[in-house]
Amino acid sequence: MSLESSSTAQLDTSADALDWRSAVHYGWVMVPVAAVAMVATLPGRTHGLGLVSSALMADLEISPGMYAQMNLWGTLLGALFCLPCGWMIDRWGLRSMATLVPVALAAVVLGMSQAAAVPLMFVLITLSRGLGQSMLSIVSLTIVGKWFTARWVGLAMGVYSVLMGVGFGIAFKTVGSSVLDLGWRDTWAGIGWWLLGFAAVSLLLVRDPQRGATQRAASEGEFLRGSTFAAAVRTWCFWVFAGVSAFYGLFSSGIALFNQAILEELGFTAELYHNTLAVGAMVGMAFNLLGGALLPWVSLRLQLGGAMALMAAMLTLLPWARSETAVYANAVAMGAAGGLVTVVFFSVWAHAFGKLQLGRIQGAAQMVTVVASAMGPLVVAAAREHTGSYLAAYRWFAPVAAVCAIVAVLTPVPEASPTDNDSY
Repeated sequence: MSLESSSTAQLDTSADALDWRSAVHYGWVMVPVAAVAMVATLPGRTHGLGLVSSALMADLEISPGMYAQMNLWGTLLGALFCLPCGWMIDRWGLRSMATLVPVALAAVVLGMSQAAAVPLMFVLITLSRGLGQSMLSIVSLTIVGKWFTARWVGLAMGVYSVLMGVGFGIAFKTVGSSVLDLGWRDTWAGIGWWLLGFAAVSLLLVRDPQRGATQRAASEGEFLRGSTFAAAVRTWCFWVFAGVSAFYGLFSSGIALFNQAILEELGFTAELYHNTLAVGAMVGMAFNLLGGALLPWVSLRLQLGGAMALMAAMLTLLPWARSETAVYANAVAMGAAGGLVTVVFFSVWAHAFGKLQLGRIQGAAQMVTVVASAMGPLVVAAAREHTGSYLAAYRWFAPVAAVCAIVAVLTPVPEASPTDNDSY
């Protein structure tokens, strides 16, 4: 090799190294963008629709029972959007999907702000569920999953979860105040225009790690390594982590809808209910960050098993709570369990199955959790109907949580990406 060729090769190698270093750090730009993308799913989520439910039902003269059925079927049908979304991310890339999905969701939300017919509103609610709770959630999670290697994905997901929690808190307060001041239609129209603005930001900022500056890493296999979707769903690991996370979603959605009534059944006030919500949310965010930071030392299966064991203990003890201290302790424990489950669910797919078809794998897992969350309120309501007490649901859930803890700890988790000498 000539001196000139040697110098050129060294220069190219240095440029590649610089490109890789720049691309690696750009992943931390993607974290807040991904968190905002998750907050942007608000109009397609139960808690987001709950902010306008009363006004919407009064406006369209919809009964609570009919509205509940519309949301149930909208959620179940919207869950079907998860599977094509994963395929589209893997085929078209993050940037395209992070731009197109918010645009489509914006159109639906703007349509909802003008809709006057109940059948049309049902169609739009279904689309908001599919585009928001299903598709945009997957886009958000996949952004972080594809940008970080196994060593760093836990910490990145922890930071992402905290930013997401803060973002949802701000959104709830802002949207709630706007509904009181402007009415639900003007508020929903404002969210639609905000979504279009976010789509423009995504077009400018979102990048795909397999391309451009990260080509060197891709050629070494880091960003192209992993299981196919078909191989992943044939593993015990996929179904255990998806199933346990889905059970947590089923429990949390069911209890969240009736939590005030549950505490009142135990003799506590609505004020205590609101206070415990705030405490649980703060503890959850702290454990989002802690769980992510501990992933290099505490495995995913131990974190998930520990969260479910804590959940089983609290489900067993809450029906016996007779003091406010016990209720606050329950809120702290449940917040901790929820924080750990969230980080594990966000992190496990890239860690176990790599980035080759990560969008499809996360899409399937998200669909399982969405369906379970839709069924949660029905299970809790059935417990109340058959026994006369909401607390029966706790007796049903506790042994299931204990079994989930044992199964999670015993489930081996494959490692798709090397951790030695990993960068970001």
